[in-house]
Amino acid sequence: MEEQLLSSKGNKFPVGTSCSTSVVLSTCVVMCGSLAYGFAVGYTSPVQSGIMADLGLSIAEYSTFGAILTLGGTIGALVSGTIADMVGRKVVYNVDYGSLFHTGMAIYNFCKVSEEGVESVFRVQLTDNFFFCLKSVWWLDIGRFLMGIAAGLLLYVAPIYIAEIAPKSIRGGCTAALAFMVYFGFALMFLIGNILSWRTLAIVGIIPSLVQLIGIFFIPESPRWLAKIGLDKEIEASLQYLRGKNVDISLETAEIKDNVESLTKLSGSRYLDMFDRRYAHSLIVGLGIMILLQSGGTDAISSFASSIFIKAGCSASFATTTMGFIQLPFAAMGIFLLDAAGRRPVLMVASAGTCLGNFLVGVSFLCKDYDQMSQLSATFVLVGILVFAIFFSMGVGGAATTIVSEIFPMNIKGSAGSLAIVCNWFTSWIVTYAFNFLFEWSPSGVFFIFTFFSGLMIPFVAKIVPETKGRTLEEIQASLTLLN
Repeated sequence: MEEQLLSSKGNKFPVGTSCSTSVVLSTCVVMCGSLAYGFAVGYTSPVQSGIMADLGLSIAEYSTFGAILTLGGTIGALVSGTIADMVGRKVVYNVDYGSLFHTGMAIYNFCKVSEEGVESVFRVQLTDNFFFCLKSVWWLDIGRFLMGIAAGLLLYVAPIYIAEIAPKSIRGGCTAALAFMVYFGFALMFLIGNILSWRTLAIVGIIPSLVQLIGIFFIPESPRWLAKIGLDKEIEASLQYLRGKNVDISLETAEIKDNVESLTKLSGSRYLDMFDRRYAHSLIVGLGIMILLQSGGTDAISSFASSIFIKAGCSASFATTTMGFIQLPFAAMGIFLLDAAGRRPVLMVASAGTCLGNFLVGVSFLCKDYDQMSQLSATFVLVGILVFAIFFSMGVGGAATTIVSEIFPMNIKGSAGSLAIVCNWFTSWIVTYAFNFLFEWSPSGVFFIFTFFSGLMIPFVAKIVPETKGRTLEEIQASLTLLN
């Protein structure tokens, strides 16, 4: 068939393994948002002592500051699917995410410190003659809340957009590259956070969001979204730009159009359609992966790593810097593993590793009460956290987001994908907010809870999650729908 296609199309080449400059450029623009999100996640750990000292915050107030990112993310996720289906993927991602993140980081610098610490205020001019004042901690929370809304949009739109534009042979790697940039941003915050003040660090966090705002003018819209709204000429133009001018896109274009037409006949795109029995498998996979991902403690560990290491008796600056940078080579490895080994084996092996890491930390804190084991305990806490970070960056985050971006059909992708990300953020908010209180109650107990949920991911993937490697989005979604 490929020989006939080549002969019939002259110098046109069939799509399959092509990775054009346009796909690389589009992926890089989206990766800027992931870098900014990595900055946001990693920001709270190195600046904790500085902010608490400058603004006189209590543990409860700082926990609220750290966790409010996830509350904003829940709200952003609630509307992300609907907005992305209405106005398109790239507009939501680049404009809403870039501007909201930029505003959120800038607001951090509105916080002024006075001699009274927590009573400090910042004056905001509304008109020439009208002013009002707010406590500094409120500005911190407002800024982080806006960043959370932006991140809620990111976690839905970014992997969806990449999955819809990338060829099937490199789709997993392109999606995993988003996770790599999150870890890179996280590591960079941990490194320079030990050098810069918390306000200067917030300014650094603005840079990638500005880059992506410029990048919107150089990337195409998703051809699958264009097919959904019936723009036939724009589909071909977008695909040709993405695949290259010498690539034959006729078969891919026909497959996308046929799939969208069949789904339109099957049902509409109402919000409640995702609860139809035929989509039960996709929905269980998407929601289950997102809930288990966050229940394993990833955002809590990332947000409060410094306090974990201090409690264990480690050097927080050394440990957090090591934690940040040790993830990078393994996150890079994950980019290649998803397309080489497949999503399921990578996710199961990586989940086993995060389970082991949490277990080591739990046992280490349990042994810390014994004087003869206190120094050894600090070492094993560091080892356990590093094991967790290595395996999570290698596959859990990348594989989970890749699978969720692939499994939902176009007619429910907005509603079902949005619901999955809402579950992700809401679970993250619960875990992140409760972490400091649970950690004060029992450092070992909270990590044993994380151990249980990290381990639960393994049988869940083995029994329910399908392999999506090497298949087009249309093939994946059709097989899942037919199962029901």
